[in-house]
Amino acid sequence: MKFTDGYWLLRKGLGVLHPRHVVDVEAGDGTLDVYASTAAVRERGDTLNRPLVTVHLDSPLEGVVAVTIEHHVGGVDRGPRFTLATQDVDAKVLLPQQTGAPYAELQTGPLLARVATEGPWSLEFELDGRVLTSSGARSVGLVSDEQGNSWVHERLTLGVREHVYGLGERFGTFAKNGQSVDIWNADGGTASEQAYKNVPFYLSDAGYGVFVDHPGEVSFEVGSEVVSATQFSVPGQRLRYLLIAGPTPKDVLRRYTALTGRPPRVPQWSYGLWLSTSFTTSYDEATVMSFIDGMAERDLPLSVFHFDCFWMRQFHWCDFVWDPATFPDPVGMLERLHERDLKVCVWINPYIAQRSHLFAEGKDLGYLVKRADGSVWQWDLWQAGMGLVDFTNPDAVAWYQGKLKVLLDQGVDCFKTDFGERIPTDVVWHDGSDPERMHNYYTHLYNEAVFDLLKAERGEGQAVLFARSATAGGQQFPVHWGGDCESSFAAMSESLRGGLSLASSGFGYWSHDIGGFEGTPDPAVFKRWLAFGLLSSHSRLHGSDSYRVPWAFDEEAVDVTRRFTHLKLQLMPYLAATGETAHTTGIPVMRPMFLEFPDDPGTAGVGTQYMLGDSLLVAPVMRADGEVDTYLPEGTWTSLLTGEQVVGPRWVHETHGFDSLPLYVRPGTVLATGERDDTPDRDLREGLVLRLFDLPDGHVSTCVVPDPTGTAPATIVVRRTGDRVELRAEAARGWSAAVGLGTPVRAEGDLLVLDWPSGD
Repeated sequence: MKFTDGYWLLRKGLGVLHPRHVVDVEAGDGTLDVYASTAAVRERGDTLNRPLVTVHLDSPLEGVVAVTIEHHVGGVDRGPRFTLATQDVDAKVLLPQQTGAPYAELQTGPLLARVATEGPWSLEFELDGRVLTSSGARSVGLVSDEQGNSWVHERLTLGVREHVYGLGERFGTFAKNGQSVDIWNADGGTASEQAYKNVPFYLSDAGYGVFVDHPGEVSFEVGSEVVSATQFSVPGQRLRYLLIAGPTPKDVLRRYTALTGRPPRVPQWSYGLWLSTSFTTSYDEATVMSFIDGMAERDLPLSVFHFDCFWMRQFHWCDFVWDPATFPDPVGMLERLHERDLKVCVWINPYIAQRSHLFAEGKDLGYLVKRADGSVWQWDLWQAGMGLVDFTNPDAVAWYQGKLKVLLDQGVDCFKTDFGERIPTDVVWHDGSDPERMHNYYTHLYNEAVFDLLKAERGEGQAVLFARSATAGGQQFPVHWGGDCESSFAAMSESLRGGLSLASSGFGYWSHDIGGFEGTPDPAVFKRWLAFGLLSSHSRLHGSDSYRVPWAFDEEAVDVTRRFTHLKLQLMPYLAATGETAHTTGIPVMRPMFLEFPDDPGTAGVGTQYMLGDSLLVAPVMRADGEVDTYLPEGTWTSLLTGEQVVGPRWVHETHGFDSLPLYVRPGTVLATGERDDTPDRDLREGLVLRLFDLPDGHVSTCVVPDPTGTAPATIVVRRTGDRVELRAEAARGWSAAVGLGTPVRAEGDLLVLDWPSGD
């Protein structure tokens, strides 16, 4: 939200107060309270009729400073609130009388917050002696209008060549500089400023991140109101934000996900190919089985089959009852699908249509969201007479989970948790939550309820969703997909930017509808999107009104699907290890280039390619003619598909057929692959193949491949000395290594040894 009219003036009807004169500072146990008058105080009389700004600093986690700015403190916080982890932090506070200098300080780990106690308002954040960002004379503002509305804003400076990323899933230009972003979940597709997944957190490549601890609407002006600052504002009298230290973007994400939650492990089978019935297509068991048979006949390994909305009767969504006219024997059908080694996903949402038998049940039990007069909130968007489950009511959560458990007992393995964005604000919640704050937070409660059920019923590491909406902390309930995009190359690029923005916001896994959702893609779009989709963390064939089996497009689409599905399954040891990294550190599987190469200015703002893990660079081709430009950072990069080597840093212009794309291996990589390419759900320690790429003399690294139980991973230490490479393994079974095809390997005791090619 913009408050100014240019640099000097306020917008009509607004007034603003800024902290101008610090009148007192107080130290607590690891806390600092600053009291600032909104005008200079030269004598006692100046304290009369004078508003005061209170700024409280504390440290919930090492390397994190929380700043709370308040005007009137007598308000009622009705919630909801983000659940943030805290630690006992040895935060050191120094006052001016201790330092002999005109400032007060709070130190937490490497991060220092310094407040000037004389002169204009100034709050600086330093990391190892370097100023990351600061709040200056007109940065903090208490804004009011003539109708009695109020806001609090903060502005943190932007440096020269500093770029801002994140703020959830956003589809515009990847670096957010120059953009206005409102954190407000909406069902708006992928082609506008609206987003399904809004996260009030941004990541700066200057070595820090900022999380605004407000679950309702937060307005960001990223160099779009004051060009040299990022402004964020919330309605009301209080603003709390957390400044999170780096120094690298990965360090920021580690700290941020330690605060808001890290992604759990997902089951190995979820990395395989998902096939959907699509949305409005006509289907029954015979149709489903024809798709599955067709995939098997064409050697297209399939892991999950998904039933979209019309597995239930029209106008009954959601009653969680299989349409008896279409699926007369759902339990038997699920058994037959499991006999094909397939997992089953079904579509759900949190809305209860009036015709559903659950509507009357939920109404009578008080489990549906109500209006102020006690009536059930309803409208006809999406489903006729639709109500909304009140997940702030623990009994309603248990009721909803009970309906889903019936499906799990029938044989369903996971759920696509669709919707959760169009949440009304003219309602009363069971727990008394503020409706404005609940709008974004509702999706968290919805996905949490479903994920917790799956975890309880299927076990730790076996729970997985296919979720569309989210806010901060939603990374704890994976996987999320990009939502409803068009079937075009432009939409393909929008989707990628959305996924990279979400990865910059702490989300470990991400997927999208291969070929796009709306309409039917032409074969060129579909085939190009296949390679992109099968080199994403999770891969799904899904659409709106057309089937997405590859042979519906052309035979070449079948070949492309086969090539990249087999490739992804061969990469499972590497992908599973990368997923384990997401779980333990918060670093996502799909990574923006700046995240992996923060010191390379050539990666700034690049939103057309990504790193899949730390070692594979993927540049989706977004043109029918196959032309693509790829940025390669420093070093000798090797095409995983052809073996061709290219030296960076530089942009490379290439032309690829439909069965290819720029897929480069980072220099110095030990890439764990597997001999099998038929299923992701296997013991990845069996048949390991390590491929070594441009290892420098003196290289030492450890390759870790998870095991199915998560307790006994294969660990392989790789060491190169001159022309000799030694590899020592623990818990690996039937493993081998190669620099290139045909490289001789010999056993020497408990080592595998190979000779590095001469001249390399």
